[in-house]
Amino acid sequence: MGARDSSVAVYLEVGRRRSFALARGWPGWCRGARTPAEALAALERYRPRYVAAVPDARDVGPLEVVGEVVGDATTDFGAPNVLGPGDDRPLAAPELARQLEVLRACWDAFDVVVARAPERLTRGPRGGGRDRDAVVAHVREAERAYGRRIGTRVPPRTPWPDQRAALSGALLAGATAPWPAAYALRRVAWHVLDHAWEIEDRSPPDGSVAVVEVG
Repeated sequence: MGARDSSVAVYLEVGRRRSFALARGWPGWCRGARTPAEALAALERYRPRYVAAVPDARDVGPLEVVGEVVGDATTDFGAPNVLGPGDDRPLAAPELARQLEVLRACWDAFDVVVARAPERLTRGPRGGGRDRDAVVAHVREAERAYGRRIGTRVPPRTPWPDQRAALSGALLAGATAPWPAAYALRRVAWHVLDHAWEIEDRSPPDGSVAVVEVG
């Protein structure tokens, strides 16, 4: 799916206190920082971690900023929340299917990280104090809530594979409002992959529980 030496179209979501850089065609490749320049640098820095989760991105080329949108209070809180340039236009069927496969790769990466992680995670600024199962429960419930944004309602306690299948079906059907498919794919993939990386960052290599001191 990756094209060697092809540039990666990126747009910036710029809030008052925080900004995000988002790769348009690669759901989940999204990083935030205080400034647009720092967010773009973080996006590049996370390239190897993204490729580890989504191997099809291995051969894509340099980042190319193609647009900018104004962020909102949720942006400043720490989540990308504004439609990107062109998100109001439907994705062509082959591109929609490709990006959905990228989202599925992010789901798979999350499951692998969770399976390897200890129940208790290190404390500190990266993700606060939630342990592994609490992070998993948060991601699962957030995705259930996302369903309402893309045109499907997932009942509580729906098995996670069935919940993901419902989200996938809604996206393939061409979700349009309030989250069009292009944006929804990026938002869902960002959330699951960001928390996968959180769990990785807070998993002590020896399985013990460490406390990270904040200076």
